[in-house]
Amino acid sequence: MSVRTEHRGRHGGGAVRGAAPGAGPEAAAPAHGPRRGATRRKLFDAAVTLIAEQGFSATTVDEIAERAGVAKGTVYYNFASKNVLYEELLRDGIDLLAASLRDAADRAVRADGGTRVDALDAMIRAGLDFIAGSPSLTQLYVAELWRTNRVWQPTLQSVRGRAVAVVEDVLRDAVEVGELTEELDVPLTASALLGMVLVAALDWLSFQPHRSVEDVHASLSRLLQGRVSPLRAD
Repeated sequence: MSVRTEHRGRHGGGAVRGAAPGAGPEAAAPAHGPRRGATRRKLFDAAVTLIAEQGFSATTVDEIAERAGVAKGTVYYNFASKNVLYEELLRDGIDLLAASLRDAADRAVRADGGTRVDALDAMIRAGLDFIAGSPSLTQLYVAELWRTNRVWQPTLQSVRGRAVAVVEDVLRDAVEVGELTEELDVPLTASALLGMVLVAALDWLSFQPHRSVEDVHASLSRLLQGRVSPLRAD
């Protein structure tokens, strides 16, 4: 599945070359910005598919260019190296995941009037939906979490931190309003919840594809309600 499909038409990516320091993508993009953005998306599509199929080390720039339908020089025009392309691919994808989690939590609390635990449950569903649409990207992200010898490890830690921080914010709000106990280890619980969704979703897609997203969400929701939210008094 391509990243274009996985990202549902939302365009992201790294900084545009030639941008002034601190300038956003809109300010930095030249007149042909939309065209260049489409090219970068093609390269992301090609890279994530090839790396998922055969691994990062075995994937060459020539193969990425061929799969994207562009010249090899186009890859280097947009990205200084294969490593830079992959770093920006990770950043682009995990930022989209973090945004989807944040949007789901906001809707649950502000629009639907739910509790913070309801927001966490909505984030689980949003995470499952994102991963179902981005299985290759998620597989790459999870695989790279266990490697310590990659030059992009600092980037991976940074983007992971942004995704976990979204969950931490909801947990802290829940503690502040009294929905969850003050004894809750917020950082560890946030990591555990995000990890639960990532690993459970990949297991679902790889080994239990016959199950619906509603079924998987219901199972993870029961874990959330039983382990994170306070037990109800009889």
